[in-house]
Amino acid sequence: MIFKSRSSRFGTLVAVASLAASGFSTAAAETVATVNGVDIDSTVFDAYLEGRFQKPAAEATADERETVERELTDIYLLTTQPKAKEFSEDPQLKAQLELQYRGTIAQAVARDYVESNPATDAEILAEYEAQLEQSSDTQYKARHILVETQSEAQDLITQLGEGADFQALAKEHSTGPSGPNGGDLGWFAPDQMVKPFADAVVALDDGAYSPAPVQTQFGWHVILREESRENEPPTLESVRDAIKQRVEQEKFQDYMQALRDKN
Repeated sequence: MIFKSRSSRFGTLVAVASLAASGFSTAAAETVATVNGVDIDSTVFDAYLEGRFQKPAAEATADERETVERELTDIYLLTTQPKAKEFSEDPQLKAQLELQYRGTIAQAVARDYVESNPATDAEILAEYEAQLEQSSDTQYKARHILVETQSEAQDLITQLGEGADFQALAKEHSTGPSGPNGGDLGWFAPDQMVKPFADAVVALDDGAYSPAPVQTQFGWHVILREESRENEPPTLESVRDAIKQRVEQEKFQDYMQALRDKN
């Protein structure tokens, strides 16, 4: 990394020091350097390096190790100055250090819980099947025109009844982001849309537009359902990683709730 100024460099030192990654080697520590009589050991060095370059310490290049030694030396120089002792007794700074300590320990405990309680194949399958049950059997391709008032939407429906082109009206009148594309929303499942909109789409036939304005929290819609098709669910293997993460998150949330209940 090239630092344009000393101020930006020290900003990086502080940021990386506070975000040093966990998971580094816990082998017996050796002294890497000594600054004002204080040793920088290899455990601290590797933790800083892995947070700084987001890679295992064993994979670091000579230039990266030199950069880390230089930056850590600067940190230790500053924190061994007489003024540092005064700051270490400041109540606000002590509170910040306490929060950093607690946050780091909390992350380690949470990570250990997840690693010790991985999602089982049965749990992953059960979650997959539950999501399939909640998903729609049908996908829809639709366009819409979004306007601010019911009267505007009703006027557009009247124009459609007189033969106006839906896409042209959408480009001219729609306030939604799909307006420039003729109101095209692409393919979607009903649960991807707000309920009043989804219900209106499901109630239409392919090729039909809504006979009355549809209101949502975004405004008033005129909807054209262009096509529909059977929804092809993803295979378990294609979503296994995402489902595994979801199951493990839910297990951790249950664990946290149990801790709260005991507190």
